[in-house]
Amino acid sequence: VQLQACGGGLVQAGGSLRLSCAASGRTFSSYAMGWFRQAPGKEREFVAAISWSGGSTYYADSVKGRFTISRDNAKNTVYLQMNSLKPEDTAVYYCAARPRPSKNGLGLDTREEYDYWGQGTQVTVSS
Repeated sequence: VQLQACGGGLVQAGGSLRLSCAASGRTFSSYAMGWFRQAPGKEREFVAAISWSGGSTYYADSVKGRFTISRDNAKNTVYLQMNSLKPEDTAVYYCAARPRPSKNGLGLDTREEYDYWGQGTQVTVSS
């Protein structure tokens, strides 16, 4: 599976961006997908995840209510809609795929549980 993330950019605080992650392969619809981010000098952290069907979503507390993860299995694409952006959201954002089922989202916030990673897209929020 190859993942290609895009949609990052420079935005003012309070603005919005939508990230996209396109996946190759015919088994995309069976994978849980996640978004992580890494700011300079910090560990890569969980942002959001979505089950294979899109029926369940999970968020880090820091983005809950502002970010929305979704997927379109017909297009092999997962999205991250980011609203009310803050300077602390500045980071490189990565999409990731986990080809194993998760019960009640267990493990989806853990980067070691994902097998495939995209190249990352930079999001910069100015104050």
